[in-house]
Amino acid sequence: LSVFLCSDACSLTLDPNTANKRLILSEEKREATCVEEYQVYPDHPDRFDYWEQVLCRESVFGRCYWELEWSGRVSISVSYKSISRKGWGNQSWFGGKDESWSLSCCPSRCTFCLTVEPIGRRIGVYVDHSAGILSFYSVSDTMSLIHTVQTTFTQPLYPGAAQSTLLHLTESGQRVYPFILQN
Repeated sequence: LSVFLCSDACSLTLDPNTANKRLILSEEKREATCVEEYQVYPDHPDRFDYWEQVLCRESVFGRCYWELEWSGRVSISVSYKSISRKGWGNQSWFGGKDESWSLSCCPSRCTFCLTVEPIGRRIGVYVDHSAGILSFYSVSDTMSLIHTVQTTFTQPLYPGAAQSTLLHLTESGQRVYPFILQN
């Protein structure tokens, strides 16, 4: 059981330099939408060139909790900054190698190397870096643990998301819908 406090809440923004060209970020960099057309973004070495993925600007170290609201299909992740940004292989896919961890969700199920019951449209993520804990929660009027990973983190972690139809980060306590990073 992970116990976290309001002081563990993180304020996160999406990093436009990492956003795949099929993702449109909102002006405040707290919402991402996946579209068919490629966007005209400048080339950048941090940009994911194949997978529709984006990382947050801020790394998390110590204890941190945030929430995301989503629709369609999404992979909610934390990753080392060193994750590959180029190509289609496992080395650049969230959860594909030992540089990232990812919970993949669609309306009918969530997967983290195992299938779990369907969940709501809001996901809570908790990291205790020094304890090596990464937990995913289904958040509604109550919180239900989806999955916890116990590992050793050797670098700061960067929250991220992939393949979302609509992704949005929200502020703690507010009910804002699409895919939202919420703290």
